[in-house]
Amino acid sequence: MPTGERFDAAYYRRFYGRNPVHDRRRIAQLAQGVFSLAAWWQIPIRSVLDVGAGKGYWRDWLGEARPRVRYQGIDASDHACRRYGHDHADLATWEPAHTYDLVICQSVLQYLPHVAAARAIDTVARACAGLLFLEVPTVGDRNGIIDPARSDMDVHWRTGRWYRSRFEASSVELGCGLWLSRAVDVPFFELDRC
Repeated sequence: MPTGERFDAAYYRRFYGRNPVHDRRRIAQLAQGVFSLAAWWQIPIRSVLDVGAGKGYWRDWLGEARPRVRYQGIDASDHACRRYGHDHADLATWEPAHTYDLVICQSVLQYLPHVAAARAIDTVARACAGLLFLEVPTVGDRNGIIDPARSDMDVHWRTGRWYRSRFEASSVELGCGLWLSRAVDVPFFELDRC
């Protein structure tokens, strides 16, 4: 089954129904935290790319809290694009027309096979001209961190090292899922970076 077809209405009912891992309130808290840290570090965010935009919680928060920020949401799911108004795109083959101050890649890469995931990481790196928020479950998260009753466990399990080795060429890991493009010259204290 092509990746986009997997994320149909049944998938959204199953993982975004009564007891989702992420809901509108949790994403609002996360978004506020990311934007607050960016302000603390004096990194302006004028544009956002939301990869695997799903139900559009980041878009909704931006519309209320940061209406001047330019937003683009992409998703491989035909269902999500029709229902929530995103641009249809496969991250492994999509080419960004320009760069973004913030790229959100939340719960996407684990669904892609190794070669496609590596290509997608390159795409994310090209699209990011500032901060990247990355959330992807790893082998280390599988036992004890992830709630299998609320999470899709049928994914490609990789180590954190696998992801870090690919992102480190283009970005500096700051922690808590945040990465900074190496193209951005922001001075950080040594202990502010991983």
